[in-house]
Amino acid sequence: GLLRSDSIPEVGEDAAATVVMAETLSEEEQDELRKELAKVEEEIQTLSQVLAAKEKHLAEIKRKLGINSLQELRQNITKSWQDVTSTTAYKKTSETLSQAGQKASAAFSSVGSVITKKFEDVRNSPTFKSFEEKVENLKSKVGGSKPAGGDFGEVLNSAANASATETIAEQTQEETH
Repeated sequence: GLLRSDSIPEVGEDAAATVVMAETLSEEEQDELRKELAKVEEEIQTLSQVLAAKEKHLAEIKRKLGINSLQELRQNITKSWQDVTSTTAYKKTSETLSQAGQKASAAFSSVGSVITKKFEDVRNSPTFKSFEEKVENLKSKVGGSKPAGGDFGEVLNSAANASATETIAEQTQEETH
């Protein structure tokens, strides 16, 4: 028959193997195979021509509809994304990440509350009160004209402004000398 279990030699195989195989086929079998080979090659060529004509027709239809490559690419990406988001794996991953985000948010909120509470505890501690009083006393001695009783933040801002003013004054003196 036409179908044999013998392997067809690949490109680059030994030429002697090809000759041995051809010798095992009868003249009639070789003629049949040559005819079948020609027929299959002709069918492939016809199919290639039909495919080329179909592709040309497709391009013409797209041109008439105003569909260009960029729009096509955008549609393909959109469809691919929809396909991905509809998969079970994506949905499960999305749910897991959402839950993880909610848990992280709750944890950060909790940490923020704890830190705020700790700052309040420190600010209300006797040591901090004593330090704040000493800073107030120092401020009233140095500042003089302002009444005591400002909060710690004001004291720090005042000290920072004084330091910045001194730095600018020093730079001005260096530039003029």
